[in-house]
Amino acid sequence: MKHWFSDGSFRTILRNASYLGSSNVVSALLGLLALACAGRAMSPALFGTLVVVQAYAKSVSDFAKFQTWQFVVQFGTPALERKDLARFRDVTGLSFGLDLASGAVAVVGGMALLPLLGHAVGLKPEDFWWALAYCTLIPTMTAATPTGILRSIDRFDLIAVQQAVTPFLRAVGSVLAYLFHLGFPGFIATWYISSLVGDMCLWVFAVRELRRQNIEHALRPGLLAPARRIKGAWDFVWTTNFAHSIWSARNAGSNVLVGIVLGPAAAGVFKVALTFFDAAGTPASLMQKSFYPEIMRLDPSSTRPWKLGIRSAALAGGLGVLVALLVILVGKPLIGSVFGAKYLEAYSLLQVMSAALVVSMAGFPLESLLYIASRQRAALVAQALAALTYAGLLVGLSHLMGLMGAAIAYFIGTCLEALFSLIPTVAAYRQRHTLSFHAPEEAR
Repeated sequence: MKHWFSDGSFRTILRNASYLGSSNVVSALLGLLALACAGRAMSPALFGTLVVVQAYAKSVSDFAKFQTWQFVVQFGTPALERKDLARFRDVTGLSFGLDLASGAVAVVGGMALLPLLGHAVGLKPEDFWWALAYCTLIPTMTAATPTGILRSIDRFDLIAVQQAVTPFLRAVGSVLAYLFHLGFPGFIATWYISSLVGDMCLWVFAVRELRRQNIEHALRPGLLAPARRIKGAWDFVWTTNFAHSIWSARNAGSNVLVGIVLGPAAAGVFKVALTFFDAAGTPASLMQKSFYPEIMRLDPSSTRPWKLGIRSAALAGGLGVLVALLVILVGKPLIGSVFGAKYLEAYSLLQVMSAALVVSMAGFPLESLLYIASRQRAALVAQALAALTYAGLLVGLSHLMGLMGAAIAYFIGTCLEALFSLIPTVAAYRQRHTLSFHAPEEAR
């Protein structure tokens, strides 16, 4: 372990993760406060409706969005290392163009599908217009270019600040809605405004940082022209887009599927369990966000990025065991005190899902390692197989076993995703001598 911490890249990953962690701890507490206010102020059915509305908009944005932050990191970080600002402008310009195009398509598609899917997800006619208005957030939710810019420039401290803005505003607004009995309209307005302001802050930080770095015209949107100058661009963006669409169906889409099968009240309980699960898995999430940009600065044909992945996985897996035990010990009284006795069923789900926590945390480096080896298609196949299996299990087991069936399906899906990603990662490591440094798009 002492040797691990002598590695500058490993220390950088932990430093950047600590930046994000410092804000995420506060954000998680504020998020719980907001959910607690909503859960106590409204009936389980109305709370579930709020969850479904938010999950629907997020599912649409996740399904349509390109992972432009990964594109900027994959192609822009090596360009900055070489001081090739023209290349970096092409990368960010194409990324911004993709954000604009996908945002426009997503908001139109989301609004058009809502009348058809509203009844299926449990929306009542009087809540339809609230859900339609919430869909106008979709364009800002699809944009990921500023996140990629800040990660490439190594300004994780600014990302940490931005990540606290939305939960802070949401918590303040939720407390006011609870105290003044503003009901469902007050809470959905709070969710909307906090998300919008938080997304806008990210753009402000990215623009300011580009000016500080003297990188001009980096946000001139383009599609065809910059793509022609970046070999492998379309292959990468489409593959990661499909992979993330699958991921969204497995995560944000879970609440929608549970709402369809078991109703809005069950979706609200499942949302509580997922909120605790996501909060508990924050350490691995933060390490992944700092791990990917860092290994893009390393030679994939050497053993260094692969050893860095093993060390990061071992550290995250060990933390996962401790966090899972903590969830089991304090989860029940915490849910009861925060949300009330009517949501205690979520603790039974957490007991099953805590095992998945260890697997997901230990497996976080796999996707990034596949990307540096230009095996993004293998990552897509792994996620697709796992997601299809999970979706089938979620619907089937929910019908048979209720919410406990949904928790079991979540655990199996997490294990399958890790297994399906591990197999091509091992193969890529064995063929690492064929990879090129700072030219990942050319490696096959």
